[in-house]
Amino acid sequence: MRPKQISIRDVAALAGTSVGSASRVINGAPNVTPEIRAKVERAIAALQYRPSHAAQSLRSRNSKTIGCMFSDVTNPLYGRAFRALEQRFFEAGYMLLLANGLNDPEREISILNTFQLRNMDGIIIAPGNERHLGVLEAIRKLTMPIVIYDRDIEIDADLVQYDHVEGMRAALEYLMALGHRRIALVLWKAESRAVRRRIEGYNATLLAAGLQIAPELLIQVDSPTSPVLNEVTQMLNRPDAPTAIIAQGTQILGSTLRAISVSNKRVPEDISVIGFGDTDFATHYSPPLTALRSPVESVADYASNVLLGRIQNKQSGESTLKTFPYTLVERDSCGPAPQK
Repeated sequence: MRPKQISIRDVAALAGTSVGSASRVINGAPNVTPEIRAKVERAIAALQYRPSHAAQSLRSRNSKTIGCMFSDVTNPLYGRAFRALEQRFFEAGYMLLLANGLNDPEREISILNTFQLRNMDGIIIAPGNERHLGVLEAIRKLTMPIVIYDRDIEIDADLVQYDHVEGMRAALEYLMALGHRRIALVLWKAESRAVRRRIEGYNATLLAAGLQIAPELLIQVDSPTSPVLNEVTQMLNRPDAPTAIIAQGTQILGSTLRAISVSNKRVPEDISVIGFGDTDFATHYSPPLTALRSPVESVADYASNVLLGRIQNKQSGESTLKTFPYTLVERDSCGPAPQK
């Protein structure tokens, strides 16, 4: 036999108060005498009463939950971002619920619709399909405050972005100062802002330095987890092979390093390597990898403050846009270009 569920009526009866008075104590209302508050709190403790979250949400129109949709949570950089955001919302009394879009537009539409149906107080989203008409329509139908995480989406919402163009410029100029002129870029094939801006920064920096844009030095694969072993190995075995590589993420970066090893090349003596995104993998690899580090903690501070301001203070006004720079962390994977 299931135990009886304690209700607010049981609390009021034990405290000797009205249900209304008990409700005001439970919901933290100020118009309660100290005597009544003490009676109700003693009754709550004696009965081990736990208020219904759903009922409180209906009364306050506040679910204390925030939806978060990232395109692929297997990406360690998204994992770091979620952890930083979750800590800030937890401290503010909110639960951050993570959904994995898997770069699938239909899945992303379903997740966005679920966020709306579940009456989330706010959401943070980084859809993998930022130009898909169905995804855009689902975003525009959302009625809660939104923070767009590193995407170019024309919608009335707050945006937080990374400066991929300047990050790429910093990496390339560092390598060019070491004498490198043929520098490869390895990343996945996507229409996302991050990929578009990285290629934009790559091309613009090479042109500004008077270097030729060589199509064979740009490798793109179908997904961020696709292997690039064959493609990079073939590139490294060309007579005009690159002397440096900038590679995205963790899986693509790891596959690139495997191709370098298979090609009997050494880092950094034969080829220099920079990772786009600083992870534990980059730190612990031998040699430790030079990387472009994103300011995840600062972004989490800004994004959470903006969203909580919209939720708690009912802040309106124009949407904001904040762009954060990368930091080039120099380690041991870069050296002077080898003399041929």
